[in-house]
Amino acid sequence: MLGTLALDLVLGAGGRRPGGPGEGQPPALSIRSAALWSAIWIGLGLLFGLVVLALYGRGAALTYLTAYLLEKSLSVDNIFVFVVIFSELGIPAQYQRGVLYWGVIGALVMRGLLIAGSIYLLARFYWVIYPFAALIILAAVRLVWGQNRQREIVAKSCNVCSSWVARFIPITPVVRGSRFLIRQNGRLVATPLLIALIVIETSDLVFALDSVPAVLSITREPFLVYTSNVFAMLGLRSLYLLLAGALERLKYLHVALAGILAFVGAKMLLSEIVEIPTWASLAVIAGTLTVAIVASLAVTSGSEHFV
Repeated sequence: MLGTLALDLVLGAGGRRPGGPGEGQPPALSIRSAALWSAIWIGLGLLFGLVVLALYGRGAALTYLTAYLLEKSLSVDNIFVFVVIFSELGIPAQYQRGVLYWGVIGALVMRGLLIAGSIYLLARFYWVIYPFAALIILAAVRLVWGQNRQREIVAKSCNVCSSWVARFIPITPVVRGSRFLIRQNGRLVATPLLIALIVIETSDLVFALDSVPAVLSITREPFLVYTSNVFAMLGLRSLYLLLAGALERLKYLHVALAGILAFVGAKMLLSEIVEIPTWASLAVIAGTLTVAIVASLAVTSGSEHFV
């Protein structure tokens, strides 16, 4: 797992370009390359399920696959926010992957701590399951009715002139190659890339407060919870480039994600009354996503044909 993570972070999106103001920054991926790498990382995530099958048996493998599919689908919501952040800050495509590189690393550390803390709390205090379920259901509501508000909050956070980061360090509104910090007139100054990274990390913290309790409704086995998170984030940079221009066509995806969150929230709330088998959870998640994607593509394709 660590090897595939390193491969994604270092080599997964192509070689690095030497020289110039963006030294150490890889060139922008083509859509074809992004699709190839996305398929590779999704394939690796699914293949890891075979490792789980060999080591721990069929039940654990099915649980991992369900948790992975849940986390992978919820990670698409991050991509919507990435689009807003990079658009608001005017980050060129060739520098976006560098920001996401550090964003993924920070997210993996943060989620590891959240997962450990959440499992500890659930083991000691059973009643924590109820606020966790409430967080999941509130996230479902946010996905349906809070998208415009979320966009406004992210856009405001990206305003380099009024960003709270400016209270601690001066900010230049001009991108300076791939650097997060520069020296200007003898003092350290933050570039828009640093603002983008900070907003990405804070946004992921909000998403993690939804997705970590959601995956804990599937399993509370630390190994399965964390590995499903890691493999869901593998290739997220390539998936961002692949989907960034197609998100408008997936008009029902947010509704599907909201439905999935509502389902897992209810599953967590009713866990002492009704036991929903893992295969049923997998069927609901996969079926909801499939219907949403097919319906979205059918509607948008029909609209384009009509025009």
